Amino acid sequence: MSVIGSSPGVGKSTLCRALADWLSGLGASVDHFEEADVLTRPAFRPVAEEFAGGTGAVRPATLVECTRAYVEESLATGRDCLVTDALLPFVPSLVAWGHDESALVQVMKDLTGAVEPADVTVVYVHDDPATALRRAVEREGPAWEDWYVGKLAGSPGTRPVHDLPSAAAHLRFEAELTRRLLALTPWRVLTVDAGTLDAQESFAHARHRLTELLRLPTRP
Repeated sequence: MSVIGSSPGVGKSTLCRALADWLSGLGASVDHFEEADVLTRPAFRPVAEEFAGGTGAVRPATLVECTRAYVEESLATGRDCLVTDALLPFVPSLVAWGHDESALVQVMKDLTGAVEPADVTVVYVHDDPATALRRAVEREGPAWEDWYVGKLAGSPGTRPVHDLPSAAAHLRFEAELTRRLLALTPWRVLTVDAGTLDAQESFAHARHRLTELLRLPTRP
């Protein structure tokens, strides 16, 4: 299960953590892959090495092969569930590194093959980007706004971003792109509307829908 968000401030990581804890409570063997883990997990060492190699980017083929290695490693150790925070399908990073939609279509095809035979569900947490970004600034402080805008402005694919409104416009484009790309895959997609649900309600909604979609038990 991959939990992704349309913007910072939508509650993606909070929901991912809650879903991992819930599945563990049902008795499943769960690996909770947090967003920062991509730079520390052994299977993703090539990603960390490429990213630190001076370009600040990673080749799509490296992302695909590291994902394949992670899934194979997890299946070999008998994990029931992998709950990942922003691991698939890597759209924000790939866009920032300058890859266009045609390149991303191929990456999605490659990722689809790389994760087999795992059964993939993507939980997509969505809110209006302008609202979500304001929430993120309130939570993290003004310095975060400067860091985030600067990060986007300094990347080849997001160079036109220069303030929060232009960041929000980019994130709206990215959200539509993500939906188009996910529609090309056989993966289940569950959308959680963070604009109308708070953190507890988002978790309750996702838990209910996942119980139905995956035919999960309601008790341990």
